[in-house]
Amino acid sequence: MNLNSRGLLCGRPLLDDPERFGAVVSRSSDGTVLADCGVVAPGGEAAGLVLANVCLAGLAEVRVVPASTSQPWPRVEVASEQPLLACMGSQYAGWQIASDDYFAMGSGPMRAAYGEEELLKQIGIREEPEAVVGVLESAALPPDDVCREVAEKCRVAPSDLTLLVARTASPAGACQVVARSLETALHKMHEIGMDLESVLSGSGSAPMPPATENDMQALGWTNDAVLYGADVCLWLDTEDEVIRDQGAGIPSSCSADHGRPFIDIFHQYDCDFYKIDPLLFSPARISLISTRSGNRFVFGELATEILATSFSMSPDSN
Repeated sequence: MNLNSRGLLCGRPLLDDPERFGAVVSRSSDGTVLADCGVVAPGGEAAGLVLANVCLAGLAEVRVVPASTSQPWPRVEVASEQPLLACMGSQYAGWQIASDDYFAMGSGPMRAAYGEEELLKQIGIREEPEAVVGVLESAALPPDDVCREVAEKCRVAPSDLTLLVARTASPAGACQVVARSLETALHKMHEIGMDLESVLSGSGSAPMPPATENDMQALGWTNDAVLYGADVCLWLDTEDEVIRDQGAGIPSSCSADHGRPFIDIFHQYDCDFYKIDPLLFSPARISLISTRSGNRFVFGELATEILATSFSMSPDSN
């Protein structure tokens, strides 16, 4: 299964008709296709869904469910019958792309072409595609030298590389980040030593935060959407005892940093992600169903009050 060819198919509607999605498509000097989905271009929810689908290599269903009386915020829902490939093999933002004056978190099928992340080596995913596509979470479009470097690491010509870019403080960027509820559950399972091969299918949802043009506020809101509002369900080919022994380690509540808006935690650690307890980054609630017994186990809980506090905070609260 070629993740990059699938991802390119998912991006085709936006690349062929960017105006429809509030996007702008251009090329670098070496021919790399650059789709501005929320850097300068306005982007929007539809562009965000394209970004999410590209990230997942088309191996999941993604949709936005409107707010209701029981759900005060719209929710981004994700469901996949190939969660290991879709989430760990493609969607996980495991590639930090940095130069002297540029930084982006890279995700999507291009990671499988690069193939140097330890996670991908452990699960045995690497591709040799003819063309590569990826998604960048960044406040700027990548300069020519960064495009060349990414293409080189993916072993393709710059003209065979397509990058879709959105900042977190954009509707499209926020949507694609919040669409990671399922991915965060699988990554947390990997971190605590659970067998990812046992995951047969999964679904998840997380609330879409309010719109903002402030990058720091968007960082806090999108993290809180997952940490305190994500609800995930996984079907596992494993015994009840395994779920009982390990399931409680998955939700964000197992972290000592849990319980406050993310932006407060971020500032506590001097705005250094790597000082924050890595066990925090996971969904609020997880349901695990054993296909061997049919039994369902629920760990963690949604924290609507913390979400409401976070989503009402102003950019200068800190």
